[in-house]
Amino acid sequence: MAEGTTRDMAATLEPLLQGLFEQPVAARTLLDRIPLPLALVSAERRVVFLNQAACALTAMPRERTQNLPCRYVFRCSLCTGGCPLDVVDKSPTAAVAPVAREADIVNADRARIPVRVTCGALTAPDGRRVGYFETLEDLRLFRPAEARPEWPQGFGDMLGHSPEMERVFRLLPGIAQTDSSVLVTGETGTGKDLLAEALHNASNRAKGPFVKVNCGALPESLLESELFGHQKGAFTGASENKPGRFRLAHNGTLFLTEVGDLPLPLQVKLLTFLDDKIIHPLGSTRGVHVDVRIMAATHRDLRRMVREGRFREDLLYRLNVVRFHLPPLRERGDDIALFLAHYLKVYAGMFGKRLAGFTPAAERVLLQHAYPGNVRELRNIVEYCVNVCQDTHVDLPHLPRYLLEESGEQDASDEGGARVGPGAGQGMRGEGAQAPRGGVPGRADGPDPAGTEWAATGMAVAGSGAAGKGYSDQGVPPVGAPRGDATWAEAERRLIMEALVHARGRRAAAATALGWARTTLWRKMRQYGLDQ
Repeated sequence: MAEGTTRDMAATLEPLLQGLFEQPVAARTLLDRIPLPLALVSAERRVVFLNQAACALTAMPRERTQNLPCRYVFRCSLCTGGCPLDVVDKSPTAAVAPVAREADIVNADRARIPVRVTCGALTAPDGRRVGYFETLEDLRLFRPAEARPEWPQGFGDMLGHSPEMERVFRLLPGIAQTDSSVLVTGETGTGKDLLAEALHNASNRAKGPFVKVNCGALPESLLESELFGHQKGAFTGASENKPGRFRLAHNGTLFLTEVGDLPLPLQVKLLTFLDDKIIHPLGSTRGVHVDVRIMAATHRDLRRMVREGRFREDLLYRLNVVRFHLPPLRERGDDIALFLAHYLKVYAGMFGKRLAGFTPAAERVLLQHAYPGNVRELRNIVEYCVNVCQDTHVDLPHLPRYLLEESGEQDASDEGGARVGPGAGQGMRGEGAQAPRGGVPGRADGPDPAGTEWAATGMAVAGSGAAGKGYSDQGVPPVGAPRGDATWAEAERRLIMEALVHARGRRAAAATALGWARTTLWRKMRQYGLDQ
């Protein structure tokens, strides 16, 4: 690697344009203003510079890409063969015309994006080749979603024909043409991210970047810099200017997922931006105007958080201009069957298997499941089934164990020994089987999908009136606790009721006291008729 070449190219990014204007124009500023993703690559094919549009497309910060091989940054389908730079290299002259190819790249968020890659040579005044430029035009706007003749209902990559989803789909095209703030609510796994991206792709900002930030994934100390950027020297370790996600999303959409996790100080800064469209990077004395549409999503109850003082009421009103609520999958009727057929087709094609469908028994179990994880859980279940199925139809032995135990279906593979699947090795029947963590040794029961179902069901009430009292530390019922199935169900039902009373009806607190996941508590309440 010729370090001198990279340094020379980087140096030219400052006062490069002279003679065209009265004053020299910094190349970095000029390139960042270009809305088309652009990369400068050294002669050794290492990234020298990405403009802001390219950073947004690749979901990678500029400093992380510096001096990396371009194949590691773009992860293009042409990198293994047919790279346009190879065509440029084979030209007998340095001044070869740019070469364009269509391909797919995979960004840092693991999203596959169709692009048109255009590459050309960069030459010094003496005609010597010093590097290359690459532009990447996002083709998603020009490539409609895959045809789905058997499922005509939908919007973008979203599917559904339930009345609740049809109402959402009818509103989306009109809302997409506005710049109003959008708040998307719904349980985890209902498709809030897909809705936000579909809105962006159907809007006038579709050619601009779609930048996603998970407000709960970064610590508060880094989140402000990540969102609003910082100036060089603003804090220890700030060795250069950083634009921030707001500036990366200029002329596009900024999607704040899990906005309920945004710290209060940053809620104030977000509110200020929604008022005047100006951001103030850390360490800067000047504000920067940014043209960005804000979309936000959360699975939390923001109104309750406002009452508890954990979310600003004025910010809620500013975000809640247009609100979409995505219903849980269990309330979407026939959409479950639609998703099962869709993902079976998708994963069968992905894994090269010929699957005709589900057997009636397997389909009955899948349709009866409540799907507390919503579409995401259903997709994972189908992926697992396609992985383990070696027949033409997915049958009961191919389903995850917890679905069979929940439905009461006999698992045919139990008679043939241990079976591989979610929770394998936990709660297995037979001699020598170890009980799940916190469970009851010897019980013929398996874990729930969260692996926590028997963390507390092995507990028994010993004259206690509140959850968390009268239980053994190991989760084993006291001596003399009832063991029969019917009696055990009654004890578990009583345990849930006492936990809810102690938590004053707050299900999350009751689940925590029991040592369960919230989805486990919800399923148990439904099983015992306590969810009315």
